[in-house]
Amino acid sequence: MKLGFGLITCQRYPGDPRSDEDRYTEALELAEQAERIGLDSVWVSEHHFVDDAYLPSVLPMCAAIAARTRRVLVGTALLLAPLIEPLRLVEDAAVVDLLSRGRLVLGLGLGWRAEEFEAFGVPLRERVSRLEEAVRVARQAWAGKLVTGGTRSYPGVAVTPAPSRAGGPPLWIGALSEPAVRRAGRIGDGFMATDVTAESFAEQVRWAREERERSGRDPATLAISLHLPTFAFEGNPRRAWELVRPYHRYVSWKYEDMDGARSRLGPPVAPPPLPSGEEEALRASILLGTPEEVAEQIARFRDAAGGDVHYIARLYWPGMDRALQREALDVFGERVAPLLR
Repeated sequence: MKLGFGLITCQRYPGDPRSDEDRYTEALELAEQAERIGLDSVWVSEHHFVDDAYLPSVLPMCAAIAARTRRVLVGTALLLAPLIEPLRLVEDAAVVDLLSRGRLVLGLGLGWRAEEFEAFGVPLRERVSRLEEAVRVARQAWAGKLVTGGTRSYPGVAVTPAPSRAGGPPLWIGALSEPAVRRAGRIGDGFMATDVTAESFAEQVRWAREERERSGRDPATLAISLHLPTFAFEGNPRRAWELVRPYHRYVSWKYEDMDGARSRLGPPVAPPPLPSGEEEALRASILLGTPEEVAEQIARFRDAAGGDVHYIARLYWPGMDRALQREALDVFGERVAPLLR
């Protein structure tokens, strides 16, 4: 089982005095720490025009992480493929793959925020076709072929330089709904899941593998990945929850707030008090407890998928005290990971 750290977003937590430069520097240091403690991968995530400065440029960040590490895979979870011109995407990805000496994993997603699509002049209704076009262009370019045809009528473009590896970086597709999961199995090299129970994860994996087999490829060659909020800590689980609760609340709420944050200037807004009765649901949405308890929870997801899962611990917490963030990462790498390998 492979284990990763993420999702690095460099968000500015309300009231956090750290500068943007400080947060990006700390993110790179955490990536180095993840490699040092033996994790297999480091992951970044993308959004645009959010008041907390959510990371908008994932491939430059991947290049910086690659330059500071030597072994870990460096991945996007997810790069919003419909928002970038496919030739530009495959050129940039090839350069990062070269800089990393073949360690890039290109996780691609559809996106969903109307503001992002409107700002980039991309019709939201075209997001599926644009994702598929990006995959098609990458396959052509990284097979050493001229890029031709498609919705943009490419005239026969030779894309250089070639990536570090034959065939280029693996393309993992993030998906939630059944049609999207089946699409990931059909066109991707991997499927990336989130916001699932062990039972729903098992069902999604089945859909993806069925579709891959239907397309004439071996379902066993489809990489399976999962990222979930994770916080392992020594001692009383109640203490662990107290330590992570404000940051988990913020990250969870911010996705709900993004539409309301449209065109919002100024410092990021703090979430309102957690409504009565909702703390239990928030607590249930994170894998939390002692190292042994968290390892047991992760193992349930691994077993539900039939093994061979790349689990990405969403263990990057905007605003968390730097020493606590580092300690939490150490606990995961040194206490949880050995129980899963």
